[in-house]
Amino acid sequence: MTPDSVVQLLRDALMMAFWLSVPALAVGFAASVVISLAQILTSIQDATFNTVPRLAAVLGALVLAMPWILQKALTYTIALLGGFSRYAR
Repeated sequence: MTPDSVVQLLRDALMMAFWLSVPALAVGFAASVVISLAQILTSIQDATFNTVPRLAAVLGALVLAMPWILQKALTYTIALLGGFSRYAR
């Protein structure tokens, strides 16, 4: 296994981790912006007003994106383990 192939494997793994986390991160960011704007407009500075809706939004995003996440992860795993013979040289 050459250093270039190791770098490519690590790059692919990191990119897959990035793409699998994008739905939750994007929804968490959008929810944070909306909640922050609501806090500014209403002057409510309660910690639960900040945390609970953000957690609910991220959980909802993960539940809705779960079929896509599983499909992408399964495709990546099959591609990685399907070509295992080229890594074992």
